[in-house]
Amino acid sequence: MIHKNHQAQKGIINVWVATTIGLIVLSVAVAIFAVWALINYTDQKTNVDSKINDAVVTAKKDQVDVDEAKFTEREKEPMRQFTGPSDYGGVTFNYPKTWSAFVNKDAASGGTYEAYLNPVVVPPISSTQQFAIRVLIEEKDYDKAVTGYDAQVKKGDLKSSAFSVDGSNGTRLDGSFSKDIRGAAVLFKIRDKTLTIRTDANTFMADFNALIATIKFNQ
Repeated sequence: MIHKNHQAQKGIINVWVATTIGLIVLSVAVAIFAVWALINYTDQKTNVDSKINDAVVTAKKDQVDVDEAKFTEREKEPMRQFTGPSDYGGVTFNYPKTWSAFVNKDAASGGTYEAYLNPVVVPPISSTQQFAIRVLIEEKDYDKAVTGYDAQVKKGDLKSSAFSVDGSNGTRLDGSFSKDIRGAAVLFKIRDKTLTIRTDANTFMADFNALIATIKFNQ
């Protein structure tokens, strides 16, 4: 009888121990899961917060860039008028008032006329220096001036197309004029001379296109 009671008590203890161990294992598992879930949530929240912050910073920067671009464009108004020598066709066009203009050769005694335009200041003159606008009037036949670019056009460095403004027909060239100069130019016949207006960098392409649309001649 005592033996049977002992066996029963032993069985109850085993069940209790098993149950206790099971509860402990379950508690540990739940705790581990809770910690994992918390870590995962924290990581995800950190990533989301980081992405939100990055998006906010990017949006603010984009807005600043847009505002600065609008301000820069507004500052260009009202436009100034460039006027070439009357003996050389009296060409005129409009350019931003935030730009400076410098006449390097005025052709007062004939020869070549050279003028340069650039935002704020005009840097030292050189063939490799990029300028927003170069104005060149040469005592050169127009057809010869245009055919002088044929090799670059055939090579694919330049693209040639017809251009017309203020009732005058000319030639437009787009592409690489040299390893340092990539932009666009328009050429026109002025009496026995050739006018070339060129931008040396694609950065100024929008200004160049707006500028050449205002070209007028007083031939």
